[in-house]
Amino acid sequence: MIESTQPSESAPPSAAVLAAFGAPGRPVPLPGGQGQTWRDGEVVLKPTGLAAETAWRAEVLTALPASPHFRVARPVRAANGGWTAEGWEAWQYVAGRSDPGRPADVLRTAAAFHAALADVPRPGFLDTREGPWSYAARVAWEESPLDDGGGGDAEVAALIAQLAAERRPFEPSGAPAPQVVHGDLLGNVLFADGLPPAVIDWPPYWYPADWAAAVVVVDALLWYGAGPAVLALGPAGDGQVPDPDAWAQLLVRALLFRLVTGAVLGPDARPRPYERAAVAAARAYVAAGGQGLGMSKK
Repeated sequence: MIESTQPSESAPPSAAVLAAFGAPGRPVPLPGGQGQTWRDGEVVLKPTGLAAETAWRAEVLTALPASPHFRVARPVRAANGGWTAEGWEAWQYVAGRSDPGRPADVLRTAAAFHAALADVPRPGFLDTREGPWSYAARVAWEESPLDDGGGGDAEVAALIAQLAAERRPFEPSGAPAPQVVHGDLLGNVLFADGLPPAVIDWPPYWYPADWAAAVVVVDALLWYGAGPAVLALGPAGDGQVPDPDAWAQLLVRALLFRLVTGAVLGPDARPRPYERAAVAAARAYVAAGGQGLGMSKK
């Protein structure tokens, strides 16, 4: 199993960093962001992870046309002309609050955001990016082996094995095309009255856009009490599933992505009741051919 890289709360950005991004010098911590995100006036700052990823994302978001269907947090260039300063990156503050209880609205936003990114080439940094989330995505898509089955806990390993056994190849005619996607949307879409939803904190992946939608659905099921019926929302959030078998397979891969990530991050990797329920719901959905569950909310 790869080593856990659980982030810890960061110290605030220094005066030099704030000055580099034109911030007024009164940073306050923001909720979420793994305890590493700060706001200073109209600028939001966060420690940079992979520098190549930061630069790529900034260039893509800078060039992305405005849309009536979504907003994005535009990156802020540093005084040196680059996208980082002393290990920090920055972007413009956008108004709104996340609402994980609105998965259908998040899915609609995701569809518009991913449509705008459809022609963006695959970024090279994905070949070298490491960490629990990248590793888990590769495991889910059978691009990497699962090192020890689930962080050493037998029940976690059993749940992951059950899901892995549900994977089937996609039919050639229905194989979903990969593209650049946002892999963590449910808590990173902000809603504000009178404004389009805003997409923030973008971790890019190269998988089908409908897989990113499946991650939204799985997150709602795992952590926000949505109940098994959320699986039938479909990739656009409208209850329409054009290819039920493909959607079921994307849900399996999305749930594997989350369970394997959790097993890596530990330290208590034992499964919780909602994880057992989510695996049972996903397996029932696959068994039903994606046509419906007939299950009560848990």
